[in-house]
Amino acid sequence: MMVEKTLLRVIAKLLIPLILLYALYVQFHGDFGPGGGFQAGVIFAVAFILYALIFGVDIARKAIPAWASRTLLASGVLLFGGTGLWAMALGGEFLNHSVLSDTALHGQHLGIFLVELGVGMTVTGAMITIFYTFAGHVAETLPFRGSDGG
Repeated sequence: MMVEKTLLRVIAKLLIPLILLYALYVQFHGDFGPGGGFQAGVIFAVAFILYALIFGVDIARKAIPAWASRTLLASGVLLFGGTGLWAMALGGEFLNHSVLSDTALHGQHLGIFLVELGVGMTVTGAMITIFYTFAGHVAETLPFRGSDGG
């Protein structure tokens, strides 16, 4: 943890909200241009990983516990699959978004939005879970380090 690194902590506090805002932009404009769920999910996860690197993994685990990242991961998969099953229940093929609304265009827009949101949730949850897993293994294998960092 970087307690003595005041400048890094202040810059991280300024950057993390901007990173999250950019992730939202990528998520919600992904169906109109480059980007989408995968890219937004990675960017969201980067904000939390930066937080963990600067403020400590234990503090980050309090902000987003492991169960929350796993729940986010599973919920994203369920949203993605549920969108396809919803289309099938309405008489279309799996992930045929045209049947999700009164008009095909609105149905496709809604379906793409839900699928991309599910992908973003899954990727965010997966990246944070992977980070927490590796952070736990590294902490177990590192020798004790004194308060001087060496």
